[in-house]
Amino acid sequence: MNRNTRLLLFCLSLAFFAGGCFNFKQPRNRVEHYTLEYAPPVIEGLEPLPVSLKIERFSVNPAYNTRRIIYRDGSFKRNEYFYHKWRVNPGDLVTSFLSRDIKNTGLFKAVLPNETDIPFSYVLEGSVDEFVEWDASGEWEAVLAVTVTLTAADEPDISKRVLFQKTYRVAKPFAEKNPRGLTEAMSQAMAEASSHIIRDIYAAVEDRS
Repeated sequence: MNRNTRLLLFCLSLAFFAGGCFNFKQPRNRVEHYTLEYAPPVIEGLEPLPVSLKIERFSVNPAYNTRRIIYRDGSFKRNEYFYHKWRVNPGDLVTSFLSRDIKNTGLFKAVLPNETDIPFSYVLEGSVDEFVEWDASGEWEAVLAVTVTLTAADEPDISKRVLFQKTYRVAKPFAEKNPRGLTEAMSQAMAEASSHIIRDIYAAVEDRS
């Protein structure tokens, strides 16, 4: 048996034993997808208004304009989970849940999407400024910051068209330090921000009635 033959047999033996130790059919790491889950805010004591509201898709800060879950674990640092993603872009998440919440209150005659042929009275635009897991040495938080602008579509005077612009920032701590814990805390943050936004929209519209 020459040297080349011995080398070939050694390589085949090594491959055989390696096959016994490793499962080549083992699936690759699976990507987990997450979305928000919370009950729509209940807002009582307000009378419905006979107006329609169009909601534009919210824009997103470039640092968070991705389906990847972003976390901050040090000053000036932003990293991302590779195997954990939001089901959709944060801009779509915030737009969708805020629209659902406003509809659920029944405070407005109609809540319309961006692409609509139905006449509307007001337009809500916004941006997601922060949508991040904020890791600190003592406590981890889900941080959500949203800026909204409400305009009156039927106002001919441009200087009076913007009714208000406001930023809502909510930070919610979570003990389960993983993407699931983050998602639960982010859901709580969205529920709180949504409630405040709805009340402010109502107040601004009611003042014009």
